[in-house]
Amino acid sequence: MTVLATLLGLLALGGLAPAQAVAAATGLHISDGRLVEGNGNDFVMRGVNHAHTWYPGETQSLADIKATGANTVRVVLSDGFRWSKNSPADVAAVIAQCKANRLICVLEVHDTTGYGEDSAAGTLDHAADYWISLKDVLAGQEDYVIINIGNEPWGNTNPAGWTAPTTAAIQKLRGAGFAHTIMVDAPNWGQDWQGVMRDNAQAVYDADSTGNLIFSIHMYSVYNTAQKVTDYLHAFVDAGLPLVIGEFGGPADQYGDPDEDTMMAAAEQLKLGYIAWSWSGNTDPILDLTIGFDPTRLSAWGERIFHGANGIAQTSHEATVFGGASQDTEAPTAPGTPTASAITATSATLTWTASSDNVAVTGYDVVRVSGATETAVAASATRSVAVTGLTADTAYTFAVYARDAAGNRSARSATVSVTTAKGGSTPGAGCSVGYRVVGQWPGGFQGEITIRNTGTAAIDGWTLGFAFANGQTVTNMWGGTPKQTGGSVSVAPASYTSTIAANGSVTVGFTGSQSGTNAAPTAFTLSGATCATA
Repeated sequence: MTVLATLLGLLALGGLAPAQAVAAATGLHISDGRLVEGNGNDFVMRGVNHAHTWYPGETQSLADIKATGANTVRVVLSDGFRWSKNSPADVAAVIAQCKANRLICVLEVHDTTGYGEDSAAGTLDHAADYWISLKDVLAGQEDYVIINIGNEPWGNTNPAGWTAPTTAAIQKLRGAGFAHTIMVDAPNWGQDWQGVMRDNAQAVYDADSTGNLIFSIHMYSVYNTAQKVTDYLHAFVDAGLPLVIGEFGGPADQYGDPDEDTMMAAAEQLKLGYIAWSWSGNTDPILDLTIGFDPTRLSAWGERIFHGANGIAQTSHEATVFGGASQDTEAPTAPGTPTASAITATSATLTWTASSDNVAVTGYDVVRVSGATETAVAASATRSVAVTGLTADTAYTFAVYARDAAGNRSARSATVSVTTAKGGSTPGAGCSVGYRVVGQWPGGFQGEITIRNTGTAAIDGWTLGFAFANGQTVTNMWGGTPKQTGGSVSVAPASYTSTIAANGSVTVGFTGSQSGTNAAPTAFTLSGATCATA
């Protein structure tokens, strides 16, 4: 894939000009290049994509997504061109569920994906007609719903063709009387690596009679350096044009390794929204945030999005239309004194009595206390968390803060002192390892390794060993850190996979290269002890 062209000198070349001022509007709207609510309060999306049209029975997912602290959900729908059409009644139910769970709802038609390159894709005009057929359902929902006309509505073939049908679809919806904020995705399968959306953004924005238009960039492997990420985001911010990262991924794929850390950090710095792909159910599960739609089973990608630096738990604020923003100045009560359990050489589980709030508690922050110094060590949407990455035979002091959707933080809880164990149980004393190829393509593949503790005591810290027989090479790994010499591979755990409870398991995923024959390893060791194969 051709790399993204540099944006340096863009403004000097006249690629973007400052956005025009927009008249006051009701509901979600654009003001001075930013998405705001009806009361003028900034709304910064921190959300998750959910594949509703393919998994219509997973209705619990919206409540589960809200429980992570997200303030937005982008919902996949179909206009009937490629997949089964979502009916007006179904879309109305989705909106009602979003509102019941205090989530802003971005609705998108997915059938347009890759038009011009994928022969199965539908047009933006067809998608616009679908939205018009839903006008009775969408009318009056301007406070709660954003219309994303079509997902990734142009492939890599002649991406300049994106501009005219995008403009026409916007004007068709405005002509039909829609006052909602409209979102438009970029060409190049959403990644705009040839800069068509960037270079034509002002003209497209000016074609919207209401000015309530927001651009959406999808950031995957094209955005594999900090410079590419920040250049693109700054081009819109500097021009006063509204932008959101409507999809993005972190795990590496066959095309490259996205720089999700910069995406999230830059979005927080610039106060731009982001919506991670995706909750669950991907054909290739590398981008599943949860395993099997189970919110208690976060993938490594899910842990990164929800609990990592600049993640949803740290940065999301509920929309004021649900009562959760600047008008709420009351902080939650202090959580109860934490208690420690399941203490090992490198981890401990902390549990506390829940805090209360006049609106709602959305999460908890756990800190290590050392004199007058505090260090953040974990975040949780529930009243319990496992703190990992500790040092054996070491004393620690922990405390907890609660926070609400408006960003109000409670007083600190009382502290608990914990001394980690001198050492864990004997790794490898009872273990089995399952290995499978999740998917493969010419020259590469994705693998998954499940390590199960079949003993009666926890395994605390481990090193997995195995060998490839056909020249395969690990190119990227999550859940562990690999070292490879020839065909021999050793894997050290990540902080969140280091401890394996008795009768429990952890999973390590990776991408690798292969040249045709891709036989599975036949033997595995855990810290030198032979494991059974499963």
